[in-house]
Amino acid sequence: MENFKFWLLYYSMGALGILPWRVLYFLSDIFYVVIRIVGYRNSVILENLRYSFPEKSEKEIRKIRNKFYHHFSDLFVEVIKLHTMSKRSFGKHIVFENIEYPDKIFDQGRDILVAMGHYGNWEWIGAANLVLKHQGGAIYKPLKSKLFDRYMYTLRSNTDGSILPMKTVFRDLLRLKRDGIKYIIGVIADQTPNKNQIQHYTCFLNQKTPVHMGLEKMAVKFNDVVIYARMDKVKRGYYKVKFIPLFENAKDTKEFEIIDTVMKYLEEDIRRKPEYWLWSHRRWKHVTDRSCKSIEKNGGDEQN
Repeated sequence: MENFKFWLLYYSMGALGILPWRVLYFLSDIFYVVIRIVGYRNSVILENLRYSFPEKSEKEIRKIRNKFYHHFSDLFVEVIKLHTMSKRSFGKHIVFENIEYPDKIFDQGRDILVAMGHYGNWEWIGAANLVLKHQGGAIYKPLKSKLFDRYMYTLRSNTDGSILPMKTVFRDLLRLKRDGIKYIIGVIADQTPNKNQIQHYTCFLNQKTPVHMGLEKMAVKFNDVVIYARMDKVKRGYYKVKFIPLFENAKDTKEFEIIDTVMKYLEEDIRRKPEYWLWSHRRWKHVTDRSCKSIEKNGGDEQN
């Protein structure tokens, strides 16, 4: 029964993926109207925006929310399009800048961790695997729904990259190193850690924010090069990603320096074009007092 549900979902979405872009974006416009009417996670989105931009008026906040809804609708159909996107199609719709840098690191025989956030269309970032020398891949956190988790896992494999589960990633990277396979692995840095796993807080978007330490721990343990992927939405269905070097010797960094730096870069992107971040995510669900003052007073490793 589970297999039947999966293949029904997969081929149904695949049939939609065959549709031309203009038709998919017409469906996106309809979806946008629907989620605005039903107020999809409206209270979460507005609360997140109000805390993040206390200087903005309520009118400005709601304008950002509406723009986010529109982008979120586009993101939905762009994920569906992964079913049918070819290398040529990816080349038209997402452009990677400064690929010379990761290729240089590859020639040095070193591995790379690419930090990014839930910003723009992070599901398309795997297309980098089609233009870089490294073996590309990404770390993923399984979805609660086994059906949709299997569906997304299958879609994310369409760009020939490695999909590494979060719970086994250290072992997987160790295996790649042991086998002499050079890698460039994407890491979503703005994941929310489980409450009992919080080790560090940073001031992010005007709020005390618990951060997942996986990226920094991996970088330090393996002394991998850390790059930030800055994604810009050029226009509907078109993106640009610039690889920005951050740390070439992670083991020489101070504690929390890597993750704090990555979150600052992500915040810059969000403040520039806030509608492209995932505001519907309950990013501060483990924080009762969102003020950054306690971090400044007691240090980022204090508990909430």
